[in-house]
Amino acid sequence: MQRLYDFLRRHPMWVDGFWAVVLLGISMLGGAASEQIGLRAAVVPITLLLSLVVALRRRVPEAMLLLAAAVGVAQLVTDVAILPADFAMLVIVYTVAAEGARWASRFALVAGLCAAPLAQLRWSNEQTGVAGDIALAVLQTVPFALAWVLGDSIRTRRAYFAQLEERAARLEREREAQSKVAVAAERARIARELHDVVAHNVSVMVVQADGAAYVLDAAPDQAKKALETISSTGRQALAEMRRLLGVLRTGEHQEAGEYVPQPDVQQIEDLVEDCRGSGLPVDFKVEGTPRPLPSGVELTAYRIVQEALTNTRKHGGPNAGASVRLVYFDDGLGLLVEDDGKGAPQELYEEGGFDGQGHGLIGMRERVGMVGGTLDAGPRPGGGFRISALLPLKPAH
Repeated sequence: MQRLYDFLRRHPMWVDGFWAVVLLGISMLGGAASEQIGLRAAVVPITLLLSLVVALRRRVPEAMLLLAAAVGVAQLVTDVAILPADFAMLVIVYTVAAEGARWASRFALVAGLCAAPLAQLRWSNEQTGVAGDIALAVLQTVPFALAWVLGDSIRTRRAYFAQLEERAARLEREREAQSKVAVAAERARIARELHDVVAHNVSVMVVQADGAAYVLDAAPDQAKKALETISSTGRQALAEMRRLLGVLRTGEHQEAGEYVPQPDVQQIEDLVEDCRGSGLPVDFKVEGTPRPLPSGVELTAYRIVQEALTNTRKHGGPNAGASVRLVYFDDGLGLLVEDDGKGAPQELYEEGGFDGQGHGLIGMRERVGMVGGTLDAGPRPGGGFRISALLPLKPAH
């Protein structure tokens, strides 16, 4: 039964053709047996045309409506009394109301409401009287009105479902667009993270490698210590890069233990110790009462200090020193990173290094802006560079 139902839905013209043949057969048999038909010669063409209306009602509903109206007028003129084929007029009224143009729908309503009164006037029954004729006309008008109301309701329901489908498709497109924006933002975040990881750790490794090469013969112990620093720094860089790049991998199942957590404020002290071990004197102070902060604020604070110390190591010169100060306020976290090196032009800091390929201060400002904070950076009077940031606990609206 389901296959038959699906077949009939795919071929509606076949269904209409079948009912047209059935209506034609019933009408011809009824017309042949009736003795009250006026002009029997007009019965056949009228029946054929009304059956054609049923057969083609879905393909050309407006044309079939006009044909049904013309056949109805011809039936009145030729005095062909009501036939079973007249049921086609109810069918076409419903069809036009559901699928036809608006003008055709209004015309079908008017024609349907007029059909029964005209038929009652043309073939009135003297035994019923005027009141009976009026009652019969009203009773025969009800099916036409119901057919039009049902068709118009179907039209409204289809329009509603079409609107829902269009809205769902639009929401799906918007969801896809938002997903693409989110992916682009995530890639930008990963790019910033990779820049900070690579710039800092590779800078430490280069400084340590230069120092090891310089004291390799004169002080083997110092060279060994420098090589150990290079090894640990490289492992740390690989662990962070694995965490960042792991989110881009597809089709691979990895254990959560393979990734390290995001850096936070507590790890700034370890970062300072690494810098001291690489030969950069760093003074580190914490003011206020330390407390848990939003993850975005903690990561931003760590990356700012990391980038600032990396720039000091790259641009500060051989005898540069730095200081890092964290200040816990009631509504935010303050950062102050200063160095007393010879420094470099601010344009190089903006570009992110002498190669011009990094993020530098631009990346810092992006990070600070993401958490609703402020950043102030520039040369210090008398030499060196100064970076000051204020990170609120709640982003600005």
